[in-house]
Amino acid sequence: MKIDENYLDLIVNDSILNKAQAKILDLSFPLENNWESLILGKELNTRDTNLLILLKGKLALKTQEQIIKNYESLSNFRNPKKAEPVKESVVENTKLQNSGELSIYCDGACSGNPGEAGSGLAVYSTNNKPVLYYGAYIKKGTNNVAELNALYKALLICESNQNHPNTILSDSKYSIDCICTWAYGWKAKNWTKKGGEIKNLELIKSAHLLYEKIKNNITIKHVKGHSGIEGNELADRMAVHTIKVKNTNYEIYNYDSIDSVLSL
Repeated sequence: MKIDENYLDLIVNDSILNKAQAKILDLSFPLENNWESLILGKELNTRDTNLLILLKGKLALKTQEQIIKNYESLSNFRNPKKAEPVKESVVENTKLQNSGELSIYCDGACSGNPGEAGSGLAVYSTNNKPVLYYGAYIKKGTNNVAELNALYKALLICESNQNHPNTILSDSKYSIDCICTWAYGWKAKNWTKKGGEIKNLELIKSAHLLYEKIKNNITIKHVKGHSGIEGNELADRMAVHTIKVKNTNYEIYNYDSIDSVLSL
């Protein structure tokens, strides 16, 4: 939804916002003069829309933090975690609209292998700070599934930005080869291979189908992981954050500075 005067009345207390609300809205705190003009018309996802209302008031920092934790717990309770990877729906990409060419770093993480798994992305566009996504939590998954989920999400974002060229960067050669190389041979053999089953087949099939649809407008590159590449490091932090907060659906991570994310 877009912020308008009516919505401002629902979140403002005594003409001010608290620190947690300012963070969600990417505002400096204490608030600057005419801060309202900076957010009128701003697009919000469902999570942020709800949280800004719940956080209304002159609240202690610990209370603000607890409200956010309680909201995340409620969201996770109402959307139980699934044991198998599922197709991710297209989430709100409002912060990426009219951003031109995108460079999307994607990464997966797993606590144990198999173990709890999650995916993360850092999406760079012209003259904007990167938009960070975290999600696709799996209670019992593998690192390969997490990497594939991240790459699939990157493809979905590219699909919504087909008017511009896009680049996807992943440190998982496995996931890139599955979608861009091996899938052609497996598909020619009715999605079979010598030596056993194709693991993560349904996810691979969905991602490959989408890749085939938009491949003329994207470039997929392999990058070295954990080598100090900012985008890769940010995506990694988001994947690890997913395991911590356990959200199945993708959410946009709000942050003050890149250094604050890298220090997670």
